[in-house]
Amino acid sequence: MVRDITVASRKLSPFERLIMEALCEGKTNSAIAMETAHTEKVIENTVSRSAHVFGIRADGDTNLRVLLALAYRTHYGDQAFEKLGVSCSHLEIGPEGRHICNMHID
Repeated sequence: MVRDITVASRKLSPFERLIMEALCEGKTNSAIAMETAHTEKVIENTVSRSAHVFGIRADGDTNLRVLLALAYRTHYGDQAFEKLGVSCSHLEIGPEGRHICNMHID
């Protein structure tokens, strides 16, 4: 099934970006909550709000966290690669000095 993921409808807050970066690293809500000294409910709500920003809705056939990580990395760059120390063979430096993945850009 093809999913329509929109460009972010607004900029994510610094806290939302912090949570999304941790999500892109594969961390659970529990781990993110411990790392940020917030409750799991706060993290869960932040993930839900962030999904709404990208127009992603959960259903029985969709892993919301995976789609959200993909949308975040597409919109904000591949910072997860840097934090994990994983080199991306098609990672390039963008015009503003950000690392971006140009694998699927024509």
